[in-house]
Amino acid sequence: MGVTIREVARAAGVSVATVSRVVNATGQVTEETERRVRDAIRRLEYVPHSGARSLTTRRTLLIGVVLPEMHGDFFSEIIRGIDRVARPAGYHLLVSGSHSDPAETTAVLEALHGRIDGLILMMPGPGLGRLDRNLPRRTPAILLNGAGETAHATLRVDNRRGARLAVDHLLDLGHRAIAHVRGPEGNADAAERLLGYREALAARGVAADPRLELPGDFREESGYLAGERLAELMRRPTAIFAANDAMAIGCLAALRSRGLEVPEDLSLVGFDDVPNARYLTPALTTVRVPLAEVGGRATERLLRMLSDPAEGDVEDEVVVPTLSIRESTLAARPLATRASH
Repeated sequence: MGVTIREVARAAGVSVATVSRVVNATGQVTEETERRVRDAIRRLEYVPHSGARSLTTRRTLLIGVVLPEMHGDFFSEIIRGIDRVARPAGYHLLVSGSHSDPAETTAVLEALHGRIDGLILMMPGPGLGRLDRNLPRRTPAILLNGAGETAHATLRVDNRRGARLAVDHLLDLGHRAIAHVRGPEGNADAAERLLGYREALAARGVAADPRLELPGDFREESGYLAGERLAELMRRPTAIFAANDAMAIGCLAALRSRGLEVPEDLSLVGFDDVPNARYLTPALTTVRVPLAEVGGRATERLLRMLSDPAEGDVEDEVVVPTLSIRESTLAARPLATRASH
């Protein structure tokens, strides 16, 4: 059996209610009384019971985080940013993956109901509208990169602008045959990056070639497959814009397996600027999204809602990406032609 709050009160010479006020910071006590209570807590190694404390404060000190996936540098950076802000404020995280499935997301939210004080949800795929209507109204929530209208606070990346930055950079280097490895169908981020790619080409009078738009799913394997297909073309593009860094890394590996060098044979640009991007050989030119800062900013806004529920927050905040130019892009050379067999 652990030490009880009654034993702490007896050791400090105060009432149980006074110990509760010190532990939960719910009432005023003198500095001398607080010092005695905290000394007793340390001496007896008392650990407050979270369930009892939540009944007193009506808070669990838990933040729910629901992301489409749980693996990869992108999501680990988001979680790192959330945790970096939440922990000093006394909050811990309950993290779950939804696999971009609205039904599974609903199930996760039902499991979290009543266990969390606030929610950070990333749902860039379809189904946000229905999900948004079912979010618990009394639980403060902020949505990351949500696809569609919502009555909740949002924080999203300007993906179209980021994609235009990437393609404009390649166009400035003289590239005109620029391939694009798309993200998954139905994903709002992927759709916006595809639109930005097309807009950048059109603004320079370059006709988009459907054959140079290859399917992908934001994973390295799909980037590898796209790189293989591009390497086999009789008239290869001179540059590739991948919709995220993971697929760019896959492309890089595939091109090397076919004897092609980046950027000498093809320039390559990614999106996100995950930590490993700068340590590749060559270091990857990519659209920089400050992922940890995005997670931290979402948490700061959520904590404000938790500290003052009457304030509310329905702002749509937009993060503007930048371009990190590194070693994987080079001025265009004449279109490469694969040797016939």
